[in-house]
Amino acid sequence: MQPSIWIVGASRSGKTGRLVQRFGEWALSEQSASSGAVEASVPSTPPALAFAAIGDNRLDLSDRLAAEQDRYPVETATPLGFFFAEVVLFYPLLVERGLVGTQFPLRLRPETEQALATRLWQPALEDGTLMLPGVSDYFLVRRMLDLLQLASLAEVPPEDIAPLLQQGLTPPETQPDLWLRVGEAIAQWRDWCLERGLLTYGIAADLYSRYLLPDATYQARLRDRFSVLLADDVDDYPAIAYTLFSHLLDIGLPGIFTYNPQGAVRWGLGADPARLGALAARCQVEMLDLPAHTLGTDWADPLAGWVREPVLLPDLPDAMPSIQTISRAQLLRETAEQVAQAIHSGQVRPDEVAIIGPGLDAIARYTLREILNRRGIAVEALNDQQPLAASPLIRALLTLLALVYPGLGRLISREAIAELLIVLSQPPTPNPSTAESSPTIDPVRAGLLVDHCFVPDPDRPYLLPATAFPRWDRLGHRATQSYESMRQWIETQQAQQQQRLIPSPATLLDRAIQQFLYGGSMLPYDRLAALRELMETAQHFWEVEARLRQADPLRSTAPLSESVQDFIELLRGGTITADPYPVRPLITRPAVTLATIFQYRANRGAHRWQFWLDAGSPLWLTGGGGLFGAPLFLSDWSGQLWTAADALEADRNRLERQIRDLLYRADERVYLCHSDLSTSGQEQTGPLLTLVNAARAIAPENSVALGL
Repeated sequence: MQPSIWIVGASRSGKTGRLVQRFGEWALSEQSASSGAVEASVPSTPPALAFAAIGDNRLDLSDRLAAEQDRYPVETATPLGFFFAEVVLFYPLLVERGLVGTQFPLRLRPETEQALATRLWQPALEDGTLMLPGVSDYFLVRRMLDLLQLASLAEVPPEDIAPLLQQGLTPPETQPDLWLRVGEAIAQWRDWCLERGLLTYGIAADLYSRYLLPDATYQARLRDRFSVLLADDVDDYPAIAYTLFSHLLDIGLPGIFTYNPQGAVRWGLGADPARLGALAARCQVEMLDLPAHTLGTDWADPLAGWVREPVLLPDLPDAMPSIQTISRAQLLRETAEQVAQAIHSGQVRPDEVAIIGPGLDAIARYTLREILNRRGIAVEALNDQQPLAASPLIRALLTLLALVYPGLGRLISREAIAELLIVLSQPPTPNPSTAESSPTIDPVRAGLLVDHCFVPDPDRPYLLPATAFPRWDRLGHRATQSYESMRQWIETQQAQQQQRLIPSPATLLDRAIQQFLYGGSMLPYDRLAALRELMETAQHFWEVEARLRQADPLRSTAPLSESVQDFIELLRGGTITADPYPVRPLITRPAVTLATIFQYRANRGAHRWQFWLDAGSPLWLTGGGGLFGAPLFLSDWSGQLWTAADALEADRNRLERQIRDLLYRADERVYLCHSDLSTSGQEQTGPLLTLVNAARAIAPENSVALGL
């Protein structure tokens, strides 16, 4: 049996490439050892099991492993995805053991999980039993759900959550028993979901760690299913992964792991780098050299040391200039202009530039995107999660639902009807990359039609024929035909809904997309992704609704319109739904990357130039601090009360890791972009302010010409 390999290196040191290379060498040696076997046995070769920290990294790792060799199939997964898939696959085993009900498991997406948990805990939220001063009900529910997931990933039983919180956190003075009530509510939620066959990632991880992985039958199956274990960036894995990997090594699977001591991007989100680091004792350790030709090669250690000892600030190189302004609005404009000038002068390509900030608000995203787009430069926002209701296309389809199903007239406004007429009258664009054509019904005509042809009604709002407008001839033939076609289609759907010929609201949405949006085939990628996200959310919502109606007799007698109203209000409330799968666009173009620090580090990209936005912001230290109570679930927690000093030390450690990581991912330049005042008008005095003041300030309009 070949020894397991533990590959250690900094960011961009070639850890993943070395893992792929080691896998190729292993496959070649296995092929040589079994050269006497008949060719017919090759298809039965157990696949390799490969892990990556997040979904996008998993796709990249899968492509690289497949290109390295073609003998062994490779199954790739994220740790959470693997635990969930295994629980679903071996659910009959859990049923046989009497641990869960007999209903087939149904996954709860985050937006549905939040809504159902809020509904379950509503009495306690209303009477103050569950209340945390200064925290809204929405975020309190989110914290409690996160606590269940953190506990499951740390192999902590749900019943031990309350004692752990009591040991590590001081409860509010007015509610000394709050953590006990939180623990009881979490246990109530877990039991409620299992009774109905509903699974969240937290509940699935709990079932896997406490019941499935220790099961002898499952362990016997596990050895026969895989031939080798590959795990990239294990410093971002939860503690439960250590138990799984240890078991796989115990039963004889060789392992190849990569580890970044200064990584831990997901610290505070369930990752336990100290626990995973213990696997190194069971492996042959390979130390990789630091990456060459990056700013981190010479400056990672000095600047990381400066985080610890601010008085030891070194002289910064010309490759780290600063852009300084008074207001943040001016900073955004000058940063965008600096990027545009550099690209148009040929010094750098759009895909070689990244704008990174501790927290990118909607103002920053919009301003940077608009300025760069006007200069002909594309912008790609990493994991740009916006509420579905922010899209006019989605709002129009939700209005359409409220028109067809009865009893939803109060959800419809005149403005929403006008928007529906404009959006759904948009003619198709043969080439999604070209400019869109104007809608057949423009805003002026839409306003006239709403004023004269829309009849509001709490139960059955409807549209009158265009001839109800006395001067309907002013609308024009094309607009009139488009309106009449839309009105007749809506009336047809209303009639079919009354005759129960529409299986579900998701079916109605699909019909509308086929009728008015040509199936989405003519839409730009971002709008197509929003449509796919809407359809996946709608299908999931009514799958869960059907399951709940089976379990609750009172709910099963409620009219479907009530669940349609819940769905519309859920999306209009600004809920950010799960990303559609897959998330990769079919066609990519060179674009400037726009990301938060966490998004950029998790994506593991690299660029020639980086722009550190809001370099003087306090969020560089306090932003991205992890989930509520996360330090209590780490293996290296002292067991003592978590104090403000502990939190400050954790923030400094994270800031040090961030600076190292970002510098290793920058090849030539880092621009420190700072405004004296934040968006709210407050002075910015963050931890990097002295670094900004030590850098040589440049005038953006002159920096490119000077070659700085």
